[in-house]
Amino acid sequence: MGLAAAADTSWTLAPGPLALIALLTVLYVRRWLAVRRAPGSRTAGAGRLLAFVGAMLVLFAALVSPLDRLGEQVFAMHMTQHVLILDAVPILAMLALTKTLLRPVTRRVQVLERHAGFLAHPAFAVVLYVGTMAFWHIPAMYDLALENTTVHVLEHITFLNAGLLYWWHLLSPIRSRISIGPFGPVVYMLVTKLFVSFIGIAITFAPEAIYDFYVEGPRVWGLSATDDQAVAGAIMAVEQSVVMGIALAYLFVRALGESEKEDERAERYGPA
Repeated sequence: MGLAAAADTSWTLAPGPLALIALLTVLYVRRWLAVRRAPGSRTAGAGRLLAFVGAMLVLFAALVSPLDRLGEQVFAMHMTQHVLILDAVPILAMLALTKTLLRPVTRRVQVLERHAGFLAHPAFAVVLYVGTMAFWHIPAMYDLALENTTVHVLEHITFLNAGLLYWWHLLSPIRSRISIGPFGPVVYMLVTKLFVSFIGIAITFAPEAIYDFYVEGPRVWGLSATDDQAVAGAIMAVEQSVVMGIALAYLFVRALGESEKEDERAERYGPA
């Protein structure tokens, strides 16, 4: 059993994440400014920019701030890092996009979707999202990621990619050729979040600590390995439920807004 120790709250300041955040910020801001300067354009509002800045700040917090270092000492902090990368960053990034902002790459995205086959189907995004969470929480893989820097980086990359693909099907401004129907988002999210919440519940109520890395590590903040594990599992389960509720409410409001716009167009121009 690990000995009690003070938490290491140093900043990671790894060059890889810093370079990625800087590059994405430059690319997005340049495009946002270009659209903003276009006459009559209303699709590059300040809210979009704020959403993107929020995504980059959350990514910075997850990979560079003391949260990254704490994740190597406290399971609950590592779980917090995971849900930020998997959900918070992709959601904010998708909210930062509009059809006009994506116009330079829209055709390429559509061509990629046509050639991707099943990989472009929402069902695959669900499998990838749930599978990624399940795979990296297998004890052997979880411990390996914490012990090996390269594997840890790969873990974060897969979380981010799974999250981006998953939320793309719900929040992308580009209409996909594969429609999930009016009730699709509910089923899409309910299936995903139930499976992932089940993983969180299993971790929360496991009778003993299942990750050797935290069992053998120092007892930061006086948390036992089992208590730390219970908190981490609860974070996963509760986060999934909260995010699902907020996302479904947002999608419902957005659908009402689109319906009202269609009604206004119909009244203004009449039947085609």
